Amino acid sequence: MENLKCIIADDEPIARQILESYIKELPNLELISSCKNSFEVMAVLQEKEVDLLFLDINMPKLSGLSLLKTLQQKPSVIITTAYPEYAVEGFELSVTDYLLKPFSFERFFQAVLKVKKKGVIKSEVFSKNKEEENSSIFVKSDKKIIKLNFDEINYIEAYGNYIKIYTDKRILTPQTLTDFLKKIPTNFIRIHKSFAINFSKIVMIDGNQIVLQNELKLAIGKSYRKELLQRIDKGLD
Repeated sequence: MENLKCIIADDEPIARQILESYIKELPNLELISSCKNSFEVMAVLQEKEVDLLFLDINMPKLSGLSLLKTLQQKPSVIITTAYPEYAVEGFELSVTDYLLKPFSFERFFQAVLKVKKKGVIKSEVFSKNKEEENSSIFVKSDKKIIKLNFDEINYIEAYGNYIKIYTDKRILTPQTLTDFLKKIPTNFIRIHKSFAINFSKIVMIDGNQIVLQNELKLAIGKSYRKELLQRIDKGLD
């Protein structure tokens, strides 16, 4: 495998030095730049091809997570931070791993292996549709972080500023249905202002109700019926 071209982004000199020393220990890593802030990272990404970014979260002016949200195309990302509370948001932004400071060389090496197992991830790979990239999502629920496989989800119910996710269990998580649907594959479709379903779980349409597996019935809203039927018609072609 070709060398992984990597950069470091951390405002702490000691943290950069530790990462630089770890990178030197691995012959397949090539350090391109060691950056003090997000703006230096953006400048490097515009000029050079980068495979892997070691990214701190707490940086002045523009945080690491804010940087990720601004990038149209990005390399593989390994978060390096002292703050565990950002793990869910990090994984929602498709980071490969999340290292909590102080981390050992062994833990660093494990994170790099995850990147190598995926192959050298070029920027065009990251522009693919989400459902081609991901099969699961992390959500917060009752002070826990839970990993959900998309094929386990039957439907999602709006609940104010929360949603209820129904698998074989019910999971309550703090986010709106609209926001959640932006993060998950397009085979989930809204059928009502209060409900979205996993399209693969449909058994039949019965009048103004949709029947899912386990004979569960949900109402179809008038404004959502047309799009639902169009999706079903495509499957009949």
